[in-house]
Amino acid sequence: MPSTIPDTMAAVLLTGHGGMDKLEYREDVPVPRPGPGEVLIRVAAAGVNNTDINTRIGWYSKNVTGDTSSGAAGGYQEADTDDASWGGKPLEFPRIQGADCCGRIVAVGDGVDEGRIGERVIVRGCLLGYSGGRPFESQWLGSEKDGGFAQYTTAPAVDTFAIDCDWSDAELGAVPCSYSTAEGLLHRSGVGADDRVLVTGASGGVGSSAVQLARARGAEVVAVAGASKADWVREHGAGRVIDRDADPVEALGEESVSVVIDLVGGSGWPRLLEVLRRGGRYATSGAIAGPIVELDLRTLYLKDLSLFGSTHQDDGVFQGLIQHIEQGRIRPVVSQTYPLRDIVQAQEDFLAKRHTGKLVLIPPQDD
Repeated sequence: MPSTIPDTMAAVLLTGHGGMDKLEYREDVPVPRPGPGEVLIRVAAAGVNNTDINTRIGWYSKNVTGDTSSGAAGGYQEADTDDASWGGKPLEFPRIQGADCCGRIVAVGDGVDEGRIGERVIVRGCLLGYSGGRPFESQWLGSEKDGGFAQYTTAPAVDTFAIDCDWSDAELGAVPCSYSTAEGLLHRSGVGADDRVLVTGASGGVGSSAVQLARARGAEVVAVAGASKADWVREHGAGRVIDRDADPVEALGEESVSVVIDLVGGSGWPRLLEVLRRGGRYATSGAIAGPIVELDLRTLYLKDLSLFGSTHQDDGVFQGLIQHIEQGRIRPVVSQTYPLRDIVQAQEDFLAKRHTGKLVLIPPQDD
């Protein structure tokens, strides 16, 4: 490794599942070394995402049945550490979280072209480079693999993409997790220009990304958001916004949309199937209002509906996202940036949900 790369770095260590006290900012963490097929990235920015908080609090455990906010500060006592991760397996602690990463390649491992050193890059959070090409066996940055809440991180070279745009580091650092999740949802459900798409949680990171990306595909977008954020959601691509407390059937009518992109779940979930047309598609990658829902199977089969879960991303999803960026079809809104050491404040502000757009962490920069 080049001599300019230090031996230690600043990073936030997640020391276990639980509250904010499990986040430990340190400046003596060893800088990782890239293994075969990997690159070392000096991190410039990393966005704050729901999944970082959900992983910290253990919300992915099947023992947890409540919404994501009720345990977001202190964690869930009922969480089982054996399945409280994306992959349904115990996490290794300490773990450096951060599902987003924007930065520059500063070193490469065996088998990687040294000409990549110096590239400005973003990292695909769904790390396909470790799966050997096997579908649905990806690892995730900041979950199964140390992520972007540090000055340096490693990632497979095949999951690290050069980017050519005039965006700030904070803007690029806001993109990988939320926008690729949204693009994965649209890809999985086959959204096209002929669709009318209902997006729940449309003022959040993934929801607002889905609004922009569905509009970029030419679809008509109806968004669900709080009244205070409705204008902002319209400005970012929604043709119509209905209030999050409204009954979607009363607001839109039965069988009025062809696709539902849902990040909310919860008790209102059955009404989302009522607004789907016959042959409609439903896709989800989150359940902030609660993961346990009631399904009438007659609605599913009599209307010939298709339901899609979306976590793993096919190989072309992230490349498509990069094309959107480089061709100027989308652009994130960064609400606020924070020094990495202020991660607790950033997560507290994130949970307050008073912001629109993304909150982004900036690690110390070595000059």
